Amino acid sequence: MLLNVIERGPQTPPNTPPVVLLHGLLGRARNLGFVQRRLATTRRTLAMDLRNHGASPHGPLTYPAMAGDVLETMRHEHAVPAVILGHSMGGKTAMMLALTQPDTVRALVVADIAPGQGGFSQLGLPPGLADLAFPPHLDVRGANHLLAPLIADEAVRQLMVQNMRLGDNPGWAVGMHEIEAGLSNAMGWPDLPEGACYTGPTLFIRGEKSRYIQPDNYAAMHRLFPNHTLETIAGAGHWVHVDAPQRFSELVENFLDTTPQAN
Repeated sequence: MLLNVIERGPQTPPNTPPVVLLHGLLGRARNLGFVQRRLATTRRTLAMDLRNHGASPHGPLTYPAMAGDVLETMRHEHAVPAVILGHSMGGKTAMMLALTQPDTVRALVVADIAPGQGGFSQLGLPPGLADLAFPPHLDVRGANHLLAPLIADEAVRQLMVQNMRLGDNPGWAVGMHEIEAGLSNAMGWPDLPEGACYTGPTLFIRGEKSRYIQPDNYAAMHRLFPNHTLETIAGAGHWVHVDAPQRFSELVENFLDTTPQAN
C-alpha cells in the first residue's frame, strides 16, 4: 500500500539518507511538522500518513502490514535506505521495519514507546466510536460537545476532532472501523523471526511523565536494539514532540549529526 507523503527539504547527497517520520495512533503526518521542518533545513524528509490515517488508504491494522507500507512507499519515493523516526504506534512500526528489514534502515529514532505488549491505554478510547452518529452541519465546538460524554480528556478529544470530517456531511475522516478492529494489534507486538535484532544506531526518547517506557522494558530494548541510547525529556508526557518540541528536535539533530551511519 502506497502512503500519503509530505516531503520537505533538499535533495541530499547520495550517501546522506533521508529521514522518514511516522506519527502515532490517530495522528497524521503533519503532527510531526515541527521536527520535520527543523530537519528539512539540511536533509530530505518524508512524513507519512500511516494506513487508516490522514489521506492514506485503509486496511487491516497490523505492524507487519504497516511496516510493509512504509517500505513500499520508501522504495516508490527512492528513499531507501533511510533514517526512520517514529512516535508511539509509528515507533513500533519503525522498530518492526528495522528488525525485519535492517538493511533498509540506517538509523532509528523511537519516541516514547517500547518494543513489546502495551501502549495507548492512556488514550481511554470508548468502544463504538466507529459507529458514532454525527449530527448535520457539525463544527469544532459541536464536535467537542458530541465527544464530551464519551472522552473526558480534553487533549484526547482534540485529537479525535482532528480525525473528523466537519461541515455539511460530517463523519470520520479516517478508517475508524479498521482502527477499532485493530486496536488490540496496535497495543500488542507480533512474533518476530528467531534471533531478530537491529544492530544499527538507535535512540529512544521518552517523556518524564509518560508510562510507555518502563524499567521492565529495558531487557527487550537491549536484546533487540543493542546499540541504543535512552534520553528522557523532563516535564514531557507521551506526546514528547508536542510537549517539548525544541528539546525533542535538538536530541534528534544531535543524534543524526553524531551518527556516521546517518550522514
